[in-house]
Amino acid sequence: MTSFSTEVTSSKILSDRPLYLRTRKAYEIISNKAQGDTLEIGCGEGYGIPHYIENVRSLTLVDKSKSNLKKIKKTYPKCTFFFKRIPPLNMFEDNTFDTIISFQVIEHIKDYNLFLKEIKRVLKPSGKAYITTPNKLKTVAPNPWHYREFSFDELDALLKPLFKTYEILGIQGNSKTEEYYTKSNSSVLKILSFDIFNLHKHLPRALLKIPYEILNRLNRASVFNVNKQLIEDINSNDYQLKPYNRDTLDLFCILNKEPIPSKNLKLKN
Repeated sequence: MTSFSTEVTSSKILSDRPLYLRTRKAYEIISNKAQGDTLEIGCGEGYGIPHYIENVRSLTLVDKSKSNLKKIKKTYPKCTFFFKRIPPLNMFEDNTFDTIISFQVIEHIKDYNLFLKEIKRVLKPSGKAYITTPNKLKTVAPNPWHYREFSFDELDALLKPLFKTYEILGIQGNSKTEEYYTKSNSSVLKILSFDIFNLHKHLPRALLKIPYEILNRLNRASVFNVNKQLIEDINSNDYQLKPYNRDTLDLFCILNKEPIPSKNLKLKN
């Protein structure tokens, strides 16, 4: 029996397949972009590491799950590991990393502003950070495990004061994934129809986490049992990185830390 939470999408649970491949797509996208000294924040079970590790000089991993880090260490003993809830990233000095990767994490962070400031601080000049987060406009029901989800405009407003240059793109699916999410969302709405008092909107997040987890896992299993062939047919090529539009599932951000300004040398007459 696996202990994977629905918030830590598993590569091993078949009913997680569409979401696992959606998250894995982000790693495929940055596989040839990660370089130099690299930090991944929130590495989960580590299924993204093989996609980029061959291209980096060093890899540091931060995660709140000690069991995940122990398992990853057996496969990648040369990595540096930190078991920690963040922010801050106070174990790192300024200008430490060339690349930072943090997929599906910022929505779990209470002080998301500090999180982004810390990413910028520990990036080297001219370094790049890659982050993803669910598109708020695609959310059917509030997720009690998330402190906040973002729309394109909300994330843009958050990034603008911190980064001079950045880009917000979108991971999007196709007709096959759209069919899956339509069926899944319909199933979720059916479950919510029993909540006649709208408790999922009013109860404290802490009280909703366990029922959400149980119902979410049951929902994914139920949708899989009815749509097994559809789910098995989905692969990572069914997701693509495109300019943001209304079909975007996950916001994909590329954050650039400005280079060290060159000194203006005055020529003598």
